Amino acid sequence: MRAGSSVRLPAGIEAVIPWVADLARYGEWMSMVHSASTDSDDEGRRAWNVELRAKVGPFARSKRLRMVRTSEETSPGRASFTFERIERDGTGHSPWVMNVSLAADDGATTVTIDLMYGGSLWTAGVLDRVLAAQIEEGKKGLLRVVNAPTQ
Repeated sequence: MRAGSSVRLPAGIEAVIPWVADLARYGEWMSMVHSASTDSDDEGRRAWNVELRAKVGPFARSKRLRMVRTSEETSPGRASFTFERIERDGTGHSPWVMNVSLAADDGATTVTIDLMYGGSLWTAGVLDRVLAAQIEEGKKGLLRVVNAPTQ
């Protein structure tokens, strides 16, 4: 399964990067991220233990995974980050890959997030719609935190 979306934020790229480069901050703007805590480094790369949660009517689905930032590139006006599921238990797991790209233009920043999931948690149909709704809510949440006054 693949899901992707973009949002244009009225802020410079430097104000946006901290919100998308650190998975521990995603819970502040995307309700689907129930928790995300820093895990020990993985071969010098940052890692997080993440719990995703979504409600479908009276039922809730959740998924725990360990995500590692496998690439990070920044240049003037551009940045990209790739997060991949890398568990430490030695067993096979469904792949999760999230690519986040940022492009600055005229004082604004466009954030594009593409998620690829190879398992069965998000099956076709109703859960696809729930994921799409969570993504739309997350776009509003990212706009809210990026535009919040600094203290």
